[in-house]
Amino acid sequence: MRKGPVIVVAVVAVLFIISLISRMSGVPEGTSTFESLASAFWVTFAAFLTLAVMSFLYKDNPFYKFAEHLYVGVSAAYWMCLGFWTTLVGNLFPRVSETLSNWFEVPYAGFHPHYLIPPALGIILLMRLSPKGGWISRWALAFIVGTTAGLNLPRFLRSDFISQISSTFMPLFVQWQGFGHFFSNLSLSASGQLVGMLSNLVIFVGVFCGIIYFYFSKEHKGAFGVGSRFGIWILMVTFGASFGYTVMGRISLLVGRLTFLLDDWLGLIQ
Repeated sequence: MRKGPVIVVAVVAVLFIISLISRMSGVPEGTSTFESLASAFWVTFAAFLTLAVMSFLYKDNPFYKFAEHLYVGVSAAYWMCLGFWTTLVGNLFPRVSETLSNWFEVPYAGFHPHYLIPPALGIILLMRLSPKGGWISRWALAFIVGTTAGLNLPRFLRSDFISQISSTFMPLFVQWQGFGHFFSNLSLSASGQLVGMLSNLVIFVGVFCGIIYFYFSKEHKGAFGVGSRFGIWILMVTFGASFGYTVMGRISLLVGRLTFLLDDWLGLIQ
């Protein structure tokens, strides 16, 4: 047996004992030894999975593969159970069989023959497992892909296309009531009129120069080239902000896991 797994198991056992002692010292009165052991075991197991996932930073190893396979298996089982109880028991059985509705104790809604189409497509989709009848599953797969594309197209057009375009149509002069009102209420507040006008102006110029960069029917030189280069800067700043936001989210996840290891597991943070 390799020394590596033995060392890891020994380290986990030692940390389990430390975690158990830490948790038993802070448990409220009335908590049994079995509950403390169970709590320490599950917290240690969660910490082991966290360290196993983080071990991928070193290299691919059996501990990372174990955590990865466990995550995939648990996720598949969870979604399968959720789909069974919400889709089959919640929607299908009450509309195709009174016996099954009574068996699962859900109210019977009456027989609707068109509800037999989804399970038929599901059975056809399972033909994928058959070496000779796998081609039949393409009909169900084509129906799923076509239906998904048709349902998502209006949503994407509304949220990612029309909404984005309408967000760029904004007044350059926010709440404009004349120069006298503008200078008398001049403020650098984020909700002020000056900041609002500058924000809308930056969005307008950024969108306009970004469109110029992607206009390839005219050579990018002169004033057109200046606008194109400024569009590149706008795009780079946008990509940098998006990347920074993504990195910040990942760092937040890392801080959460480190807090779990040092506080919930080892109890080092008071």
